[in-house]
Amino acid sequence: MEQQKEKIVNTKDVSICTEHFGDRDNPAILLIAGATVSMLYWDSEFCNQLARKGYFVIRYDNRDVGKSTTYKEGMINYDIVDLANDAVNVLDGYKIEAANIMGISLGGLIAQIIAIKNPNRVNSLILMSTGIWGTPEPDVPEMDKSVIEHQAQAEHVNWNDEKEVIEYMLQNSRLMAGHKPVDYSREEKRIKEELKRAVNYRSMFNHALIQGGEIYYDRMSEINAPTLIVHGTKDKIWHFNHTKKLLADIRNSRLLKLEDTGHELNYNDWDTIVSTVSKFIK
Repeated sequence: MEQQKEKIVNTKDVSICTEHFGDRDNPAILLIAGATVSMLYWDSEFCNQLARKGYFVIRYDNRDVGKSTTYKEGMINYDIVDLANDAVNVLDGYKIEAANIMGISLGGLIAQIIAIKNPNRVNSLILMSTGIWGTPEPDVPEMDKSVIEHQAQAEHVNWNDEKEVIEYMLQNSRLMAGHKPVDYSREEKRIKEELKRAVNYRSMFNHALIQGGEIYYDRMSEINAPTLIVHGTKDKIWHFNHTKKLLADIRNSRLLKLEDTGHELNYNDWDTIVSTVSKFIK
């Protein structure tokens, strides 16, 4: 399989770093990562598995992560709609009229906005480990307390000490995991690569400041694209019960339930996800 190739997509004042896999003539899948992680969260082998199924796969860095445009820590001038527009601009940069949009966590929220705002650019929607873009359901548990406590410790990390940073981020991966085995050597390799390639690694925390997009709240019923919801039963960020609202409000939707999986793209689920996605969007 062809190795990933880098392409920078430039708009007025933003540069988005992308990589692509597979044959450009194949149907496109655009992968949108979650908060604080770069495109590397979509492991290159996972991308190649999708490409081998006959897709042209694009992954990219959101603003403030990886090699895309970054901003001063604690000060951003964009909102979540801008991130949705960035995704559409990536499609424009590749001259792709419409794609299968696959987003995880924050990327899933961005994907929902794209499907409402730019329905003509979406062939299908794959929402992973995410919730609704709208009013939270009162009976669905919030983020697990252990995750909140760990995030609060970020201000005590010496971000100039690579070893300390890697350990903190590995602990984050441990908290995200469900009950399936995790290859932490692979996780450590990804974290080191993130550190190496990031324009400003700490700017990832700007994602906690993202607001906006209220005009698209509670409009999932307007999503007409076939939608696959992929969610782990042990997710500590977006509780599995968020899937009920997604399934109820998005008319043409179905669920891939990942038993014992957490808030993660677990290596043990790749074959299942790739096979299901491939059958779903064909």
